[in-house]
Amino acid sequence: MDETLNLIRAKIPPRIERLADLAYNLWWSWHQDARDLFKMFDYPLWRSTGHNPVRMLLEVSPERIQEVAKDPLFLRQYDAVVLAFDRDMKNGHLWGRDIWGEVGNRPIIYLSAEFGVHFSIPIYSGGLGILAGDHAKEASDLGLPLVGVGFLYSQGYFHQRVPSHGWQEAIYEPLRIQETPLLPVRDAEGQPVRIQVRLAGRTVHVALWHLQVGRSRICLMDTNLPENEPWDRMLSSRLYGGDRETRISQEIVLGIGSVRAVRALGLNPVVWHLNEGHCAFAVLERIRELVAQGWSFDQAAEAVRETTVFTTHTPVPAGHDVFSLQMVENYFRGYWEELGLSREEFLDLGRMNGLNGPEYNMTALALRFSGYRNGVSRLHGEITRRMWHVLWPDRSVEEVPVIHITNGVHLPSWVPGPLNRLFRKYLGHDWLERHDDPNLWERLDDIPDEELWAFHEDQKRKMMAFIRERARQRRISGEMDPDQVIVAGAFLDPEALTIGFARRFATYKRANLLFQDPERLKRILHNPYRPVQFIFAGKAHPADDAGKYLLQQVYTFAKDPEVGGRIAFIEDYDMHVARYLVQGVDVWLNTPRRPMEASGTSGQKAAMNGVPNLSVLDGWWDEGYNGVNGWAIAPLEDADPATQDAHDAAELYRLIEEEVAPLFYQRDPDGIPRGWVRVMREAIRSVAPYFCTRRMVKEYTQRCYLPAARAAQKLGI
Repeated sequence: MDETLNLIRAKIPPRIERLADLAYNLWWSWHQDARDLFKMFDYPLWRSTGHNPVRMLLEVSPERIQEVAKDPLFLRQYDAVVLAFDRDMKNGHLWGRDIWGEVGNRPIIYLSAEFGVHFSIPIYSGGLGILAGDHAKEASDLGLPLVGVGFLYSQGYFHQRVPSHGWQEAIYEPLRIQETPLLPVRDAEGQPVRIQVRLAGRTVHVALWHLQVGRSRICLMDTNLPENEPWDRMLSSRLYGGDRETRISQEIVLGIGSVRAVRALGLNPVVWHLNEGHCAFAVLERIRELVAQGWSFDQAAEAVRETTVFTTHTPVPAGHDVFSLQMVENYFRGYWEELGLSREEFLDLGRMNGLNGPEYNMTALALRFSGYRNGVSRLHGEITRRMWHVLWPDRSVEEVPVIHITNGVHLPSWVPGPLNRLFRKYLGHDWLERHDDPNLWERLDDIPDEELWAFHEDQKRKMMAFIRERARQRRISGEMDPDQVIVAGAFLDPEALTIGFARRFATYKRANLLFQDPERLKRILHNPYRPVQFIFAGKAHPADDAGKYLLQQVYTFAKDPEVGGRIAFIEDYDMHVARYLVQGVDVWLNTPRRPMEASGTSGQKAAMNGVPNLSVLDGWWDEGYNGVNGWAIAPLEDADPATQDAHDAAELYRLIEEEVAPLFYQRDPDGIPRGWVRVMREAIRSVAPYFCTRRMVKEYTQRCYLPAARAAQKLGI
């Protein structure tokens, strides 16, 4: 908050006063030199505060501040980081500046229910939020004027605890805003900006918070205000919590409120990007604004359509948000007149036939009022066109106007310092500027096998140390029984082939596929010459008992004495844990039931760190696998789920026994697994330039943002 920032500025001597600017812009989180600067500032404090510069500056002693302000090594690093920060913030990237200049540099609005930028701000649950955060970072890197809008969840997403019986418990902790780089949005008179949204006849007041992500901005809405009723104060307390009444209230605030927030910020956007159907009500508010200016509904709807981009991430019908028509009517009573529509015409905007009759479908609403629609992988694009063919019955499935733009990950955020230094040495100091150029990665062959393998072994040791220390601390604090310490990874072998499985525990992801044949699995685990171990991590949604049951199965199996500690479950999976896992395991495992994985970006993070994937040919891996960069489980055609599960499990065992483990343990006299390193190198080469957010955001810009922006200019909006 403002008071915290002022307190920090008062503590810091003028020579290093820009530390406050760096701490209050998450630019530092993906620039290695900036991270190193805060480590130099106070390494023990860096670790104890969870890599949170704002909290560090609050807790650091005056004596330490005076020390670093006179330390020539620190000051040299400080000056270099501040210079790089100012250069990025003032000049931006030439690509974005050049390509976006033709549309007047008006902003792109990116709406999302969650943003995962850094784990110190836990307002994300998983892949959707991480993607949104990576999108904002890449827009900053490319110099595109992007403004995100979402929620500030005062209790964030839950922390996970798994007792000895294995049934997940959800623990919610209040977000300490004063320890984050969040600042209240204020008007010209210095007063906090508020907006209002009507919900079922009552007014909800919404505060706005500002989060700076490099050159990108994120505006977060907060209903936890004294002027709201207690139940409305809770609307922004938890991510994906509450009943259907809570959910529709959240989505009205997210959709309609986001448009009003953008207006309150004084922005004049040229493109609106809806990240999933949660924010689809935004199209209605934009239409209402134009109708109020004298446009007809049809004219306004077409203008909104031509300037709206919609990304869907859900390949199964049950994953799309739907509400009863009666509920929508109750919450929007009186709103349809402002659109120039009757009640029935208004309900028809999102009406779809569901299993229990007509319902209001948020994805259908977004698809009907967006001119640019995309799935998040090639296979998901095909599935989406088939799923939503009903909206375009006069066209063939192939002609349904939904493209695909495959998800990517923000490479600078997920590549650790040692690999960054290795790439600088062999690919060039400017490798980050060119990392979406496939030709750059041909120079990977210049990295000696010994150095690439040494990097991986070092990351694996760091991961093991992290897991063991985490287990030790949980035991000391009384959060674990002795047998749970084993499940937490205390017995993992740093030399054994280690396979990681970390993701949301949903039934379609089949976390229990590995346990189809327990005796065969135990033989794999305890092979005297080629032992294998598995690390699991992930959360089940608090309302998903089936997912919790899967998690309990994994946990119970891991406790079996015959497993001998070779299966670990790491509690409370978040961005911090993910960094250790995607950089430290030997193989990344993914076993979804095809075609239910829309994309799945964790495997991309692993591959960029030289960790090969072993995965079902689903999501991004269906187009990423090339035969030599990992291993693939090909699905049976037209098989029932039980038959498919049996086939996939048998193929998983076979691949581990006959291909993965033998290659990993095949070493030369120097102890280097040359064949394995070739797979590592190919994983990086084939994934880094194609499955990064740089390629992804450029593709969104060229295929969606620029055409939509030109349409906005033509329409005069």
